[in-house]
Amino acid sequence: MSVVTSVIRVQQLLLARIDESLAPFELTFARYEILMLLSFSRSGSLPLGKIGARLQVHPTSASSAVDRLERQGFVRRSPHPSDGRTTLVELLAAGREVVARANDVLNDQVFGSVGLSAEQTSDLLALLQTFRRNSGDLIEP
Repeated sequence: MSVVTSVIRVQQLLLARIDESLAPFELTFARYEILMLLSFSRSGSLPLGKIGARLQVHPTSASSAVDRLERQGFVRRSPHPSDGRTTLVELLAAGREVVARANDVLNDQVFGSVGLSAEQTSDLLALLQTFRRNSGDLIEP
């Protein structure tokens, strides 16, 4: 129980740091993840269903986050050109700009230093990868 409780607490602490860093951009971590995912795609757009699947969230959660991003002017929904049943989410220039700025802040304030030495970070990452692999979440290359 102490391992599970500690992992969950660390997640809460990290999310609080992330939320604090993203607050000036009026983003949540979920919306930031969507913007990053879109920025990594070749075309800057992805089907809405694929966004939910890649982020491992319920389609309704993905749709709600996209609704907010759309109201903020960061993304736009459009019909898929060859599949009328699919909606594409396209990253707009304002979204590309805000996610780049947010990413710089997160790299500086959160991702760049989680409060562990390089060796501790490496050890922790190896342990977490072992757990994820054993749980079927990671597939060997």
